[in-house]
Amino acid sequence: MQNRMAAAAKKLLHQRRSILNFSQINRSSSTSGFTHHCGHVPLKQFLASYRWDLWRSCLIHMQNMSAVHHRKFGSVASTIVQRNPMFSTINDDDLIYFEKILGMKRVIQDHEELKTANTDWMHKYKGSSKLMLQPENTAELSQILEYCNSRRLAVVPQGGNTGLVGGSVPVYDEIIINTRRMNSIISFDKVSGVLVCEAGCILENLISFLDKEGFIMPLDLGAKGSCQIGGNISTNAGGLRLVRYGSLHGTVLGLEVVLANGSVIEMLGTLRKDNTGYDLKHLFIGSEGSLGIVTKVSILTPPKLSSVNIAFLACQDYISCQKLLFQAKRKLGEILSAFEFLDAQAMNLVLHHLDSVRNPLPSSIYNFYILIETTGSNESNDKEKLEAFLLHAMESGLVSDGALAQDFSQASSFWHIREGIPEALMKAGAVYKYDLSLPVEKMYDLVEDMRIRLGGAANVVGYGHLGDGNLHLNVSAPQYDDAILAQIEPFVYEWTSRHRGSISAEHGLGLMKAEKIYYSKSSETVQLMASIKKLLDPNGIMNPYKVIPSSLVS
Repeated sequence: MQNRMAAAAKKLLHQRRSILNFSQINRSSSTSGFTHHCGHVPLKQFLASYRWDLWRSCLIHMQNMSAVHHRKFGSVASTIVQRNPMFSTINDDDLIYFEKILGMKRVIQDHEELKTANTDWMHKYKGSSKLMLQPENTAELSQILEYCNSRRLAVVPQGGNTGLVGGSVPVYDEIIINTRRMNSIISFDKVSGVLVCEAGCILENLISFLDKEGFIMPLDLGAKGSCQIGGNISTNAGGLRLVRYGSLHGTVLGLEVVLANGSVIEMLGTLRKDNTGYDLKHLFIGSEGSLGIVTKVSILTPPKLSSVNIAFLACQDYISCQKLLFQAKRKLGEILSAFEFLDAQAMNLVLHHLDSVRNPLPSSIYNFYILIETTGSNESNDKEKLEAFLLHAMESGLVSDGALAQDFSQASSFWHIREGIPEALMKAGAVYKYDLSLPVEKMYDLVEDMRIRLGGAANVVGYGHLGDGNLHLNVSAPQYDDAILAQIEPFVYEWTSRHRGSISAEHGLGLMKAEKIYYSKSSETVQLMASIKKLLDPNGIMNPYKVIPSSLVS
């Protein structure tokens, strides 16, 4: 029987090279589980003088002590973060100074523009800033920060504002410093593959620029059309291809950063090797603008390889997903560039809420789906290697069904399923999002435990970057509910800590998790972080209330 299955599978893999119009072919059964369908080749504001109450997870606008208005959102914390009384408020002299530097057009006081800039992408966090500044270069930003530091005016750096933990919006009335006008590509070396650009460059624009040069960005995110490279670096964004290219701590070669006092720290090296003392750039990668503002970056970009293959596979259980990852690392090795997973609940959400999505495997709803991408330089060898891997996975029962993308359109449609999950969750209603790093074998246990804990009160969804142990745990409900939140937190953090995971894999800590840092870091480590913060930003004006517990830095 096994030989017959292997023979049938090999025959069908061979047939995909000669079939021209798959949509006209009727779906047929096969003992191997490989079928033809779908044109794919399958294989089976308001807070200037108020307080932010994180215990009830809501914005509280205290017009008077007898009337409290709030909107429920995000995350519970055991403390109330109050506005730092040491911070000044903006006056007319401040506006005159900023207009002298930037001109009136880049000193934004328009209500509608500020409404957008004060609110995060998920509409969970809302500040009450009355001013947004848009510097065009490092010199302008340096003057702004030097002045703000002398006046103790708190600031929040903002790029594309696509963050998920309240890190890029004000908590109170902090001045928003938006880097969108700092968006020039400074240089690109085709020999070394080193790109030097300003922090306000949109990630997708960098991807397009490099594509024309025959290179790619080592970072790819679902929010690439809006997010900026400075924000990516400040949050140490992970993304879809970390399994192949590693984190930004490895690919960023140099930075230019402006500190709170206006000092410009020029570390914009383009060398892969430089052992001359402390490698200070790493302090700013992932610091979320709490130590300084990134203004320029040099980053190592890989060459664009000619052979890209995408497979969308179905598995019946999580054990099979784990084994498939193990086999992919062994058998695909150097060409493996992405290994993503989503569960049936995630797939159902995408199919139900995104009109443009079609199920590549329509015969059944499976428990788990895997998206594998390979990238190499030899098309025939890469395809052969991938097909041999898939054949073995089918024969061993790890894969129940699957589809191979035959062109760019089909590959994009596969990726759209995975990248469309956050949008589908937003359309479904309220969502509690948790970005966690866990041992691969334990990742889905948390999803299942959360389902048991919540019962039918909410829809628990699991997906993420299986290749690097990053779970995106999402709890979807019709509306935000304190009862649901109380069941999620602190349980989710305690569970993660107990299994030696991280409460933030790639989204950062922001406001949402600043008080939760002890679940992943020792008190000694956090104290050292606070000491570094006080050294570089003694007045605490840089993105206050974020990353580090306020009690340590106020």
